[in-house]
Amino acid sequence: MKRIDERHIAEARLLVLDITASDEDTVMAVMKCLERAWATSGITPLRRIPGEPGVRTRVYADVLRPGAAQL
Repeated sequence: MKRIDERHIAEARLLVLDITASDEDTVMAVMKCLERAWATSGITPLRRIPGEPGVRTRVYADVLRPGAAQL
């Protein structure tokens, strides 16, 4: 996974969320919930790391900008 760049967290309202769950469906459900609440980077690629449990992804979010549910 790429390093978190300073611009991703340059302001107090910006977040970088690394999500790990046991299966793809759970990770997708979490990303969809985040997308409804906040402006996010959307549904991002899922990864499995050989030898490590779970499915991973990274989501960038702006907690002050509304997501799809508020539009």
